[in-house]
Amino acid sequence: MTGAKGQWLQAASEGVLPIAILMLVVLMIVPVPSLVLDIGFVGNIMVSLAVLMVALNAARPLDFSAFPTVLLFATLFRLALNVASTRVVLVDGHHGPAAAGHVIEAFGSFIIGGNYIVGLFVFAVLMIINLVVITKGAGRVSEVSARFTLDALPGKQMAIDADLNAGLIVPEEAKARRADVATEADFYGSMDGASKFVKGDAVAGVLILVVNIFGGLLLGVVSHKLGVGEAARTYVQLAIGDALVAQVPALLLSIAAAAIVTRVSSPLNLSRQISSQFAKPGAWAPVAAILGILGLLPGMPHIILLPAAAVAGFASWRLCRAAAAARAATPIEEAAESPQAISWAEVSDAVPITLELGYRLVALVDERKGAPLMSRITGIRRQLSRELGFVLPLVRVKDNLALQGNRYRIIIAGVALGEDEVFPGELLALAAGDDPDPIDGRAVKDPSFGLDATWIDEGRQADAVVAGYTVVDAPTVVATHLNNLVTAHSSTLFGLDEGQALIDHLKDHYPQLAQGLSPQPYSLATITTVCRALLAERVPLKDFRRIAEAMVTLAPRQLDTPTLVEAVRQEIGALILQTIVPVKLALPVITFDAELERLLSQSVAAGPGAAWPFEPDLARRIVSSVSNAVQPYLMAARSFAVVTSPACRPALSRLLRAHLPDVPVLSFLEIPETKAVEVIAVVGGAEPALEALPALSGDL
Repeated sequence: MTGAKGQWLQAASEGVLPIAILMLVVLMIVPVPSLVLDIGFVGNIMVSLAVLMVALNAARPLDFSAFPTVLLFATLFRLALNVASTRVVLVDGHHGPAAAGHVIEAFGSFIIGGNYIVGLFVFAVLMIINLVVITKGAGRVSEVSARFTLDALPGKQMAIDADLNAGLIVPEEAKARRADVATEADFYGSMDGASKFVKGDAVAGVLILVVNIFGGLLLGVVSHKLGVGEAARTYVQLAIGDALVAQVPALLLSIAAAAIVTRVSSPLNLSRQISSQFAKPGAWAPVAAILGILGLLPGMPHIILLPAAAVAGFASWRLCRAAAAARAATPIEEAAESPQAISWAEVSDAVPITLELGYRLVALVDERKGAPLMSRITGIRRQLSRELGFVLPLVRVKDNLALQGNRYRIIIAGVALGEDEVFPGELLALAAGDDPDPIDGRAVKDPSFGLDATWIDEGRQADAVVAGYTVVDAPTVVATHLNNLVTAHSSTLFGLDEGQALIDHLKDHYPQLAQGLSPQPYSLATITTVCRALLAERVPLKDFRRIAEAMVTLAPRQLDTPTLVEAVRQEIGALILQTIVPVKLALPVITFDAELERLLSQSVAAGPGAAWPFEPDLARRIVSSVSNAVQPYLMAARSFAVVTSPACRPALSRLLRAHLPDVPVLSFLEIPETKAVEVIAVVGGAEPALEALPALSGDL
């Protein structure tokens, strides 16, 4: 019953506005008694006052985003009352000033004192203030604000995207901010048009006044046989009263519109914002002095000026005392924090990626110089987040005076993984061909790939390019080094929070699959461990749905975590292969000789579950043989994979990953039956047999 009642009340509230609009149309067409007019005029004044109060208390324009529509409906309401009152004035005006209701009579007698000439001038002054000053100014401000807001819209959207990619805001906050930006643009665009309502309403008020005066005089003299003077006193008083009753609410709405469009966003309402900005003693002391000097001049109104000077001086004195008290309280508040107190922020670092710069590299992140390094870091985070399938954490960039001026250090998960030296204002020239011409400069090793490189002056860039070098600047060198290290250690950046974020995202799009994945049969820790194991072997999490489906399918087998990882890899073999070679090309593979494969299997069987089951001499020979086999393909940037048995794959992958991190290791079961395979080398015996090096086509 309660639910049905709530639905009925909701439906009734939603139907109020359409019914009210229909009533306005009826009010324009159907004659109404003077009592209804009195209620309508009072309601119009009440609505105008309420709108003005809401506008003055709004902290920012979007807090009253419905104002353009409210202004339209309030204008329609006032015009409907004007039409109804015009009908009453012209039909029943000959009965006297009370014929159109007590509200019009009160405005016609009390405000203008019964003198309709005075009333005409009062109405003219109100019209000038409303139409020429307030409405015109508000309309101009609305037009300029709408233009600037629309011009700034792309930049604001890009700023939101940059904050989201930098990890400063969460997706929900980014969505809310985008909605605010769009609403702001719509609001100022609507206000630009809504200001025309106020202007048109003012013009309509003048025309209605003219119609009431001349129509009343004509009807009074011709139809009701009144004298010209009596008809003028009666109808002009009613017409002016009617115009003033409508003009006062129109003036209030114009002030509200001007207050809204000239409002600057602030956490305070307009009254508190103005009072806080006027609460400065330096502003009131000169006011007091000037008023005091004017009050002492002969012929000036001393009784008014001197008290005003005293009030301004008293305000300045009180504000000075308040400022001094605030300054005195500041040391006490600072002393409240004991110098011996130690906070968690001093002993822990919540940011897992840190880039430390020497003092000569600070210019790379200086916003006044464009911060070239920061823009590259943002691009790296965005690109790697897309490739890896989870949002990478923020990269903290800070200076470190312990480093030499041109050195930088990359720290991931608390471990310094990379450190090198770059030279702002110079370019790093890397050999693009096999044997480029020598070039003078500072010979170094490229920090990302270990290639021979040379630092040269910027003015020699063209010479280096002609000589066969690839030239990059210092920010690109640092960013590339950071990119390689983050890619290689992405598994250390994936934790329980990232795992929960993946599950939450899965719930939004595949709720049944998420429900079947966690918290039963898999805990968050198990899911995170599987994801980290995949990332450690360069398997992205972009298609987490496929990984989740594989885990749910394997759940009845109740596998331990290492076995589960291998089983998941076999289920998503197609996903792994597409990161190595395009779908339409054959997979180049390096395999092991049957005797070596048997030896590897025996070693793994002898130490089940061991992380390093191979004897040191055997492990050394395996790494050396595989390295000799894959070196030509690595140098030629060819795609390939080392393939072994499922039992040997985990241990062999760990062994090779420690020495050849760019070499993928697959098991036979991870390769789909439909995938074409091309054996390019066989490792075994004393030397690896390189069988198919020429078979690699150029499009691989």
